[in-house]
Amino acid sequence: MANTVTLERQVKDSVYDILDEQLKGMANENSGVVFVHCMDRDQQPDAELQDILTRTCETEYQVWKDTQSNTIAVFLPFMSLNRTHYQALLIKQSLMQVLPGVDPRLTIASFPEMGKASKHMLKSMAESARLSTDADIKLYTPNETAVRPGKILIVDQEKSTREFLQIRLALQGYDIYEAVDGLSALDMAVKVEPDLILTELNLYGMSGVPFIHQIQNLDLKQQPKVIVLTDQRVEQTITQCFEKGVEDYVTKPFSPVELDARIRRCFQ
Repeated sequence: MANTVTLERQVKDSVYDILDEQLKGMANENSGVVFVHCMDRDQQPDAELQDILTRTCETEYQVWKDTQSNTIAVFLPFMSLNRTHYQALLIKQSLMQVLPGVDPRLTIASFPEMGKASKHMLKSMAESARLSTDADIKLYTPNETAVRPGKILIVDQEKSTREFLQIRLALQGYDIYEAVDGLSALDMAVKVEPDLILTELNLYGMSGVPFIHQIQNLDLKQQPKVIVLTDQRVEQTITQCFEKGVEDYVTKPFSPVELDARIRRCFQ
């Protein structure tokens, strides 16, 4: 009989701690891991997912709902990658049948078939499902867990500026996210929790010093550092930004090499 356990985690990282322990306990036996995130849903359908697994999964399984990443983790002991992929297909198809309009994103892996698992890797799998822009089931690869220098959110209404910075900083290994105005930037910051926000002050909706104030008051695990990159050269504005705690203030046009150095300093 299938073993079903759903636990809504109240402690950060507990899902990854438990999954990591479960995988270590399997020694050399392959086990599948599936992370599920349904787009545009504040509450993930863990009850429906359990019903689907009860009907379709022929082996034991365990399910955890992680409120921190807003994902559902499924542990499938003794499942190879091929069987895990098949089970993920059943999960995806069944979710779409029982919840019309749902848009599930799934990231899968099998350990130790794909290498040695780690908590960092499992967290990265959850993020992969949550941030996926691809409707296909994603096969996670250990290379995606390689240490990255950090996450940067670029906020600028000028597309050319965002593209230039995105390409340049991505080549340096940063994970880059973009927003075109103040409100979408605040939403994106909550979603991806960037290490650094590189922002213009002239933005639609919310802008200037009030926008910086809102960033500094976001409910995040760790407040992001802020570099202002702007056309504004008013001395009072510069002073107010530093009073709000920004790390640096760079005016346009800017030297890319100098900006690189200032960004690196924020990650030291």
